[in-house]
Amino acid sequence: MAYQAGVSGGSSGNDSVSTSYQDPLATDDCKRDIPILAELGANAIRTYALDPTANHDTCMDLLDQNGIYLITDLSEPSNSINRNTPEWNVALYDRYTSVIDAFANYSNTLGFFAGNEVSNNISNTDSAAYVKAAVRDMKAYIKSKNYRSIGVGYAADDDAQVRDQMIDYMNCGTTADSIDFWGYNIYEWCGNSSYTQSGYDQRTAEFANYSVPAFFAEFGCNTNGGAAGRPFTEVEALYGSDMNEVFSGGIVFEYFEETNDFGLVSAVDSSSVSTLADFTSLSSQWAAATPTGIQSSSFKPTNTAARSCPTVQAGYWDSAENLPPTPNQNVCTCQVNTLKCKVKSGTSNDTISALFGEVCGLSAKACSGISGNTTTGTFGAFSMCSAEDQLSIALNAYYIGQQSASDACDFGGNATLSSNSPSAAGSCSSLLSSATSAASSGSTATSSSTKSGKKSDASLVGPSLGVGKFWIGGYISTVVLCVSGLWFL
Repeated sequence: MAYQAGVSGGSSGNDSVSTSYQDPLATDDCKRDIPILAELGANAIRTYALDPTANHDTCMDLLDQNGIYLITDLSEPSNSINRNTPEWNVALYDRYTSVIDAFANYSNTLGFFAGNEVSNNISNTDSAAYVKAAVRDMKAYIKSKNYRSIGVGYAADDDAQVRDQMIDYMNCGTTADSIDFWGYNIYEWCGNSSYTQSGYDQRTAEFANYSVPAFFAEFGCNTNGGAAGRPFTEVEALYGSDMNEVFSGGIVFEYFEETNDFGLVSAVDSSSVSTLADFTSLSSQWAAATPTGIQSSSFKPTNTAARSCPTVQAGYWDSAENLPPTPNQNVCTCQVNTLKCKVKSGTSNDTISALFGEVCGLSAKACSGISGNTTTGTFGAFSMCSAEDQLSIALNAYYIGQQSASDACDFGGNATLSSNSPSAAGSCSSLLSSATSAASSGSTATSSSTKSGKKSDASLVGPSLGVGKFWIGGYISTVVLCVSGLWFL
């Protein structure tokens, strides 16, 4: 059951209007809801944004007592991979790892989603590389912390434009880089549809030989009369012989009734809820379902082959197999401490955005260390740093390229000279050398840091001169470059 009011389905991709959220597992409301979830027949919930600084013992223990597991998204509305200006940076890394730290030691934590519907059409398939980098790094983080094995996956929508490519991409390459499970947000079975009419037969065939578990991360179309009109007849197919051998169940959207009209209950106050028509419908369908399973000790996987990565093709698929570097604040800090020319502290985001366009327009080479190109799979060593750190790195590179002329570190009074020197790296030298070496070789950098009936629905400048959109520091800038008398927009 999807269990969170306000941000459900909107914690990744940055389409949600509000960036605020209430952690449903950090309030006493869970004492009201968990017995009702158990009565309904739920054995797992999905949450979309949790506060890693809050205490979750009461709710997680109550879930455990009722045989209910948790799978949660690692992002939150104001800190997620944005499909329009995608990044995998230090702030996101810290957010994701903090959620893992908060929930890894609960025995009923089932898994984590590194993204939710981030790539949702052919215009933003470059964002897939950043989601997959997040998967890779969170899997590595769990291992480095000696936590028990907890899966990290991705929740995708059912957009026909990118569906096949996403299925393959998230499951291709090495096991260390690919998802542990696939979640499908799918709303094609509406009303009293059927296994074939809904297209679920085709979706099942697509995953028949998938090498990791797949399940419905959201389902429950409400186009036939709203939430009160959902018969949930897809439950019989999902847990029956047609789909049981391929899909590992599904998560119904959603527990709370909101303006989108997908709810099973309506909250009356902090101590009571009123059940809606769909509550009874789903409860009876779940009670009648007879899924079959297998003991883990007896399980012998047969589908172990990864998929082939989709071919990079402009306007079709823009994420290469090679992924962005692992965010590491130590690398960024070490580099910034060596810079002579830096952006002034406190410079506004709007000014930083404008300065990226200015300095990268003046010198593409100055921005090579902070840019990334998903179509070629090449990323600057510092492309994972904060926007302010990235801008300082670019400004300093331009300044050095201008033979350290005093007026080359000004930029309208927004840059300033410091007393730093390259020798300031000191003990950081090996860390910087490792990061830059990984970037120049085109390999993925490693980190030493421990740090439908649904709801609402580029080329980069790298080491060589590119033409088009910069994706640097979370900003997009169209720049004009003049090379050998030719102007490029």
